[in-house]
Amino acid sequence: MIITFLGTGTSQGVPVIACECEVCTSADKHDKRLRTSILVEAEGKVIVIDSGPDFRYQMLRAGVKHLDAVVFTHEHKDHTAGLDDIRAFNYIQQTPMDVYAVPRVQEALKREFSYIFAEYQYPGIPKLNLHTIGLDPFKVGPLKFTPIEVMHYRLPVLGFRIADFTYITDAKTITEKETEKIYGSKTLVVNALQKEAHISHFTLDEAIAFAQKIGAETTYFTHISHRLGKYADVSRELPENIKLAYDGLKLEL
Repeated sequence: MIITFLGTGTSQGVPVIACECEVCTSADKHDKRLRTSILVEAEGKVIVIDSGPDFRYQMLRAGVKHLDAVVFTHEHKDHTAGLDDIRAFNYIQQTPMDVYAVPRVQEALKREFSYIFAEYQYPGIPKLNLHTIGLDPFKVGPLKFTPIEVMHYRLPVLGFRIADFTYITDAKTITEKETEKIYGSKTLVVNALQKEAHISHFTLDEAIAFAQKIGAETTYFTHISHRLGKYADVSRELPENIKLAYDGLKLEL
């Protein structure tokens, strides 16, 4: 399985518009972060988890020529706003895109992209097949996804475990029942927004504590704000088996 980090930034991305902090003005490519998303390639399938506002550029930058499915964690715009651009794959592949989401997220997609679901189908609009998911494991082709429910303040968000890889974004709290699904993962990805307390995201210290509780061989932090600090500086503060993810990072698992 190959995991590509298409984006590792928070909702505003990094740099933030008009910000002149040391992170936003950094020349280090590791400090340039598009909105959070990953590409999963395994067993002949190519899947994106979340299609945020940068989806089009992420597909171009990563050289993605074929896409089988989009799996959504939740309905916030930094995770869904790029859905319209699946139409390029519709045209090339001559098939609707498989989209996996819980009912609440499906309703949000229908509101935000009403033209996709309208009775009159305007020529060239995106075509998709909606698949309803919940907390039970589901398959995308041969790949088994195990949903993990985390809380983003008061909003339920799904993380996913695929074999020994677990991906979680936008988490602030996780019940022990859901945490049980994560134990045994060899590679963990989890959000680490900033060092200061935040109402709906893990801080750096909270993310480190969670990573150590899970005990994965390697943990990568994502959904990173410019407030966390520069990649080079924060990397020096982390335990040996915990790393900051960055855009373009590839993991061969």
